[in-house]
Amino acid sequence: MNTFLSINIPESLPEGIVITLVGYSIVFGALVILYFVFSTFSKILTIKVRERLRREGRHEIANLPNIDITGEETAAISMALYLFNELHDLESNIITIKKISRTNSQWGAKQDNISKFQR
Repeated sequence: MNTFLSINIPESLPEGIVITLVGYSIVFGALVILYFVFSTFSKILTIKVRERLRREGRHEIANLPNIDITGEETAAISMALYLFNELHDLESNIITIKKISRTNSQWGAKQDNISKFQR
């Protein structure tokens, strides 16, 4: 019997199953850790917002049971920021085309259009 980190692994267990189990446990553990990090982070932010509101003298808002932003409010803010970034300058809608003084160009050259290699 092999011992790996004081866990007894039988010899007959294929290596692929062990790798699969280790991989799944790492991913599941990372998801659990991320869940706790994000839930704790949101609670810390809520506490900080309440403290700031109390410092500013807005106690009635700070004492509300739920001061979170709803999904509709988040969508409205996101859409407003997106539309603000899409603003363009007012244009005159006049297209000006300047004539080039040179009439010939390399696009019309015969030597470029003819294949140099013959079969």
